[in-house]
Amino acid sequence: MKLYSNKQKWKIVLLFVALVLVGVSLFYSNKIVSKVAKRERDRVTQWADAIKKRAELVKLTNSSFDELREKELAEMELWVAATKEISKASPLNSQQSYDLPLQIINKNNDIPVIVLDQHDDVSTHTNLKFSVETLQKKYPSKEKEQVKKMFEDSLVKLAYSWEKINPSFTIEIYEGLFMTYFYNDSRDILRLENERDSLIQAFNKELIENTDLVPVVLTDSTRTKVIATNLSSEKVSSEKLKSKLSELSNDNKPIDIRFSDDDEYFVYYANSPELTQLQYFPYVQFLIIGLFILIGYVIFSTFRKAEQNQVWAGMAKETAHQLGTPISSLMAWVQLLEGMDIDKSIPKEMNKDIHRLSQVTDRFSKIGAGTQLNESDIVETTSTFLSYLRTRLPQKINLTFESTDDEIIIPHNPPLFEWVIENICKNAIDAMEGEGKLSVKIFREGGKVNIDIADTGKGMTPSQQRSVFQPGYTTKKRGWGLGLSLAKRIINEYHKGRLKIVQSELGEGTTFRIILSV
Repeated sequence: MKLYSNKQKWKIVLLFVALVLVGVSLFYSNKIVSKVAKRERDRVTQWADAIKKRAELVKLTNSSFDELREKELAEMELWVAATKEISKASPLNSQQSYDLPLQIINKNNDIPVIVLDQHDDVSTHTNLKFSVETLQKKYPSKEKEQVKKMFEDSLVKLAYSWEKINPSFTIEIYEGLFMTYFYNDSRDILRLENERDSLIQAFNKELIENTDLVPVVLTDSTRTKVIATNLSSEKVSSEKLKSKLSELSNDNKPIDIRFSDDDEYFVYYANSPELTQLQYFPYVQFLIIGLFILIGYVIFSTFRKAEQNQVWAGMAKETAHQLGTPISSLMAWVQLLEGMDIDKSIPKEMNKDIHRLSQVTDRFSKIGAGTQLNESDIVETTSTFLSYLRTRLPQKINLTFESTDDEIIIPHNPPLFEWVIENICKNAIDAMEGEGKLSVKIFREGGKVNIDIADTGKGMTPSQQRSVFQPGYTTKKRGWGLGLSLAKRIINEYHKGRLKIVQSELGEGTTFRIILSV
C-alpha cells in the first residue's frame, strides 16, 4: 500500500504551496513598507531643506541688520562729529557757519539717543517712546519732581543697557565737561527684528514642532548640539542625547546635509508607528491564521480519529462475530479426529491453533471496550507465546528467549500483550526473509521492565523509523500497515507504557523495546 507515502507527498506539496504564498505575501508587504519608508525619508529630507532655507533667511536678515547698524553707526559718528564742531565754536569767530552741523543734528528723527555727562546726569535725549508726561500720567499721585527724578534714573539705566548693544561715544564739550552719547537701534530695525522673530516662531510651530512628522532631530557636525527637533526637550537633553541618537540611528541611517561648504549637519529620524506596525503586521497575521488552522486541524483530526476508532472497533467486533461459527465447527471436527485411529499429535496441534484463533477472536471483540489489566507474570506470558510461535517459525529462524528474573508480576492484559509480541515478531520474520536470528530479552532497569525484541533483518532508514508506527505505513507489497500501529496503541494507551525503536541499521537488523512500569 502506498497510502501513507502519497499522504506524505501531499503534505510536502501543501507545505511548499503555503511557503510560496507566505513568501509572495511577505515580498509585497516589504515592497509596500519600502515605499512608505522612502516617503517618510523624503518628508524628513524636505524638513531638513526647510530648516536650511530658514537658516539662509536668518543669515540674510542678520546681514541686512548688520548693514543697517553700520549705517546708523556712521550717522551717529557724523552726528557726534557735528556736535564737536559746535562745541568748538568761539563767540569771537562770528564768521563761522553752524548751519551744516545743526542740519545734521536736527536730521536725526529716528535713532533713539541719550546724552549723559561725566556725573551720569541726563543732558538731553531724543526719539524716545516715553517722556516725563507719560510717566506722570502713570503715577498721578507722585510729585512732579519725583516723577522727573524717576524719569532721569530710567534714562540712565536705559542708556547703559543700550551700550551692551551699540558702542557709546564720549566727547569733551569744553575743559572739564565730558558728554557720553548712547544710542539704540532705530525703530525700523526693531520692527524688522520683530517681523523676523514672528516668522521664525511661526516656522517653529508649523514645522519644527510638527507632531505629525516622524520623530526627527537635526544636529551639528559634532552631533552634540541640537539645531532643531520636534521632540520634547527632555528627550533630547544633554544627558539623553547620545542614547537617543543611537536609538534613532538603529531605525534609519542619518541624513548628511550641508547648509554651506563648511556647515555640515545630520538628520536623525525614526520610523512612524504606522510603518512599524505595517512591518510586523504580516507576521502577526500569519501567526493568527496559523493558530486558527492549527486549532481547526486539531479539532477535525480529533473528530476524524474518533470516527476511525468507531469504524475499526465495529470491524473488529464484526470479525470476531464472524470467526465464532467456523471456530466452533473446527472444534467439532478436531473432536471427531481424536476419536479416530490417527497420529495423536495432529489433533493436539490443531487444538493449539483453534485456541490461538479463539484468542484472536477475543482480542478483536475487546477492541473499543475497556481493557482490564491483571496482576500476572509477564515472563510467563511472553514465554508461553514464544513456545507456541517457535513450532511455527521457518526452520532457518533461530528464536532465543532470556529473562533476568524468573518471575515479574506486572499489571497487563495477556491476550493483548501477546498480540503486540506477535506483531513485532512477524515483522521481524518478514524483515529477515525467513532466515536469521530473533531474540527476546526481559530485564529490569530503573523501576521499569524492558522487553527487547531484536532481529538480524534488513534494518530501517531514519525516515522509515520515524514512520513505522504510522497507520497505513508498510514496506510490503501486500499489507494494511496496521500491525505496529495497533501494537503501539495497545502499549501506550492500554498499558500506559512505551514502544519504541532502540536501534536499527541497514543490513544489521532492528531492536524494538517495550517499556512497562512495575
